[in-house]
Amino acid sequence: MNRIYPLLAHRSFLWILLVINIAGTAYGYVWYGWQLKETPPIFLLFVPDSPTASLFFVFVLAAFLLKKNWPLMESLAIVTLFKYGIWAVVMNSLVFIIQGELDWIGLMLALSHFAMAVQALLYAPFYRFKWVHLLVAAIWTLHNDVIDYVFFMLPRYHMLNEFTPKIGYFTFWLSVLSIAIGYYFVIRPKRFQLELK
Repeated sequence: MNRIYPLLAHRSFLWILLVINIAGTAYGYVWYGWQLKETPPIFLLFVPDSPTASLFFVFVLAAFLLKKNWPLMESLAIVTLFKYGIWAVVMNSLVFIIQGELDWIGLMLALSHFAMAVQALLYAPFYRFKWVHLLVAAIWTLHNDVIDYVFFMLPRYHMLNEFTPKIGYFTFWLSVLSIAIGYYFVIRPKRFQLELK
């Protein structure tokens, strides 16, 4: 596993990953376009969950290319990339179970979101955030759950509407797990840590 880290830290690879994440972030905001048009302005910041998560990681990658760390973006990235990456995989799996099929867009969304979760964890050894940064990420993430499941601003999968309360409960605990992952991979004593060169 350690052999992969020189590649992850290589500037050429970071540039490629930056371009991919910028493109994915842009596509994500376009994907949410129709829902954003119907969203009250006060909730606009909290509706496009996945593209905002990948936007946080864009800032992380840009900082890495400048040989810097941006701890707040790192904490927001690991928590939200893992959370919404896994969330989308689970939701698209449910769509497949309920409908008996998943179109190519659903498959693409599942695979790309799984990649989001993986990249969040792969770059954890390079992160340098502290408790205060994780606390901000936790507040952001749990507040977003309130916006999604109290004010019903969640991403819309009409075939899953009847399961919304159960999905909300699952999402809350996924948020808790994601915050715990941020602690485990970055803050805990004697964690695996690497330097960018």
